[in-house]
Amino acid sequence: MKTGRRTVAVLTLVGALGLPVLNAPAAQAADTGIKVSDIVVNKGKPIVVGTSKEVEPSISFNIALPSGYTTADPSRYDAYPFLYRGSINTAADTGENFIGPGVYTCYEIDSKHARCEGSLYIDPHPSQEHVDSNSDATTWKVGVSLKLWKADGGLKTGELETRSTTAQLKRAAKATTDASPEPVTKGKTITVTGKLTRANWSTKRYDAYSGRTVSLQFRAKGTDTYKTVKKATTSSTGGMKTTVTASVDGYYRWVYFGNSTTGVATSTADYVDVR
Repeated sequence: MKTGRRTVAVLTLVGALGLPVLNAPAAQAADTGIKVSDIVVNKGKPIVVGTSKEVEPSISFNIALPSGYTTADPSRYDAYPFLYRGSINTAADTGENFIGPGVYTCYEIDSKHARCEGSLYIDPHPSQEHVDSNSDATTWKVGVSLKLWKADGGLKTGELETRSTTAQLKRAAKATTDASPEPVTKGKTITVTGKLTRANWSTKRYDAYSGRTVSLQFRAKGTDTYKTVKKATTSSTGGMKTTVTASVDGYYRWVYFGNSTTGVATSTADYVDVR
C-alpha cells in the first residue's frame, strides 16, 4: 500500500539549503547516499508565465535511500527540487537565479524507494522577483537539495544534486480577433483584425509583439476542426489584418505558434453569420 508525505517547501532557498550545501561541489552530491532519477518538469512541456498569475508547473522524480534509512520514516529524509541558471554555486551564493519548490508528496514504493510528485511555484508578481527580467525566458537547469536527518532530528548530511534535466521558461502571449461585417452577404469580403501582445516581465505589462507570422484559422459551423486559411505578419503595434471571402457560417481566430522565448497564443474565436 502506498503511503504519502506532503511537503511544503519554502521559496527562500538559500536558507532552506544551508550555506555548507551551497558551496559543496555538485560532484559530491552522491555523498548523501540518496539517489534521484526520472525527473520530469511540466510533463516535458515549456512553462509559460504571464505578468500576474501564479504558475505551478508539475514536477515528479524518484528517490532511493541509503542503508539505515527507510521510506516508512519520512521525517529522516528530504529532497527539494528547484530550477536554477548559471553556476549552481554562484547562483546560490547571491540568492538569485533560483525558482523554488512549491508543494509535493512522496509516495512509498518500497522500503528504499519513493516516488515524489507535486509542483514548482512561479510568481511573476513584482514582490516575488521569480521572473523579473525578460532574459529569464530561457532554458533553466533542474537541481535537487538532498538532506538526511539523524534519529535525534539533527542534520546528518546535505548536498546539492544537479541533473542534465532542463525546463524551458517562456513569456506568455495574447491574441485578439475581430471579424467584420457581421452578418455578411455570401461572396462579400470579410476583414479580420486583431492584436498580438507579449508579457514583459520587467514592466509586468503586455507589449505589442511586432514582426511575427500569425495564422488566421477558420472552423465552419457544425464542424470541430480549425484550418489555416491565411497568414499575416504583425505590425509595429502588434496589429493583425487580412481579408477573406464569405462562404459559410463559421468561426475565425488568430493563432501565434510561439518561439523559443514565447508561448503559443490563440485568440477567442469570432463567429460570422453568412447570409
